Amino acid sequence: MVTLVGKKAPKFSSPAIVDGKRVENNFSLEKFIGQKYVVLFFYTKDFSGICPSELHDFQSKLNEFKSKNVEVIGCSTDTEESHLAWLNIDKKNGGIKGITYPLIADTTKTISYNYGTLMGNYEINENNTLEANGPMIALRGLFLIDKNGIIQHQLVNYFTLVRNVNEILRIVDALQYFEKNGVFCPVVR
Repeated sequence: MVTLVGKKAPKFSSPAIVDGKRVENNFSLEKFIGQKYVVLFFYTKDFSGICPSELHDFQSKLNEFKSKNVEVIGCSTDTEESHLAWLNIDKKNGGIKGITYPLIADTTKTISYNYGTLMGNYEINENNTLEANGPMIALRGLFLIDKNGIIQHQLVNYFTLVRNVNEILRIVDALQYFEKNGVFCPVVR
């Protein structure tokens, strides 16, 4: 896998569920550039057994991210209809009801591909589009993008390895400390 750290975040425009209900057809990273930091994370599939706890953990710390001027965005290769259906199921039943941050529907798989998280059997054809030879889903990728649109942190895990949201907040703190003070931040959170 190629690292994207230090490079411009790949652009995209895709359908997304925003505020847990509204479909935005042209959701784009560009609207945050120059204004906010972005934590863009990829998860495997809607209705999967491990993902709900992680998505709920991001939601439980959403105010903390917002206080640091960070937009949290989730992405999977599922459709916006699948996202909506999962959002209508209570947490106790394996759903993600109550999630308010945007969920991108990467049905073309190009966002996952451009961020290096796409797992499955595929090839790029002569028209520069993906052709699948089996299921294609995103690995658990996470990217911290600064206000200039530069990727400052990249983490990609296999499907079964869940991320620690507190560690992501610590990484945000470290970046913002460095930007403010010009020196590296202590490891403590």
